[in-house]
Amino acid sequence: MYAARPAQPDRITSLHNPRIKEVLRLQEKSAERRRQGLTLVEGYRELTNARQAGWAVATLFVCEELAGAAITQELAEPARLVPRPYEYLPVSTAVFAKLAVRERSDGVLAVLHTPRRTLADLVLPANPLIIVLEAVEKPGNLGAILRTADAAPAHAVLVGDPRTDLYNPNVIRASLGGIFTVPTVAAPMPEVLAFLQEKGIRTFAAALADEAKPYTASRFDGPTALVLGTEADGLTPATRQACDETVIIPMRGVLDSLNVSVAAAVLTFEAVRQRQG
Repeated sequence: MYAARPAQPDRITSLHNPRIKEVLRLQEKSAERRRQGLTLVEGYRELTNARQAGWAVATLFVCEELAGAAITQELAEPARLVPRPYEYLPVSTAVFAKLAVRERSDGVLAVLHTPRRTLADLVLPANPLIIVLEAVEKPGNLGAILRTADAAPAHAVLVGDPRTDLYNPNVIRASLGGIFTVPTVAAPMPEVLAFLQEKGIRTFAAALADEAKPYTASRFDGPTALVLGTEADGLTPATRQACDETVIIPMRGVLDSLNVSVAAAVLTFEAVRQRQG
């Protein structure tokens, strides 16, 4: 005899449903995300990237009116298996509007189990290119840097002493799923620097300093870590002094610096250009 297939769950239509309130708490509270080891991803494309990268889905909320019949069927089918790989919960348009953060959402929102990555888990090539961020605090900037890391590509993003949750839904949204495609690890900054030194990776501090030389005059074709600081204050003196070399992006206008995500893109693509050359 064949095992009975689980019945389709009832559609959630109430904004006061306890499951909807749970999702809203995850959206709003980083402590709740850390406590449960969960985060949220909105969008079919981003969810696909997460699943391809091996991230496990805990719960999937889908609004068929927004997602369309084909995507709805694709996402609902695995949830009918025994055992279920994830919980599937259809929701009304009004309920999904409460859950959605971005405009013109496509009706797909997933609760994911977040990985517990450490520096020891990183598997790097012989000639790695790494982006290092010290005390990054704005989710949008971290997300944009992850997009750069995927596009260039860089082999990892290391975040020392982070002031934002790596799995903040705003990081995931700004990265367009780059958080899933680029190995990303948070650790105390001294541990990050010690790890790079142990691996023989040369560190380049991006800073406004008298001893800094133009970034185009530096050699990024060997094992390289590009180290960038906070949006407001840059790198701490201890981190800058611990790096092997200090580089600067010359500014030709009135302002003296770029947004950290733009600076990361400039340096990363210069490193890639040199390696291709």
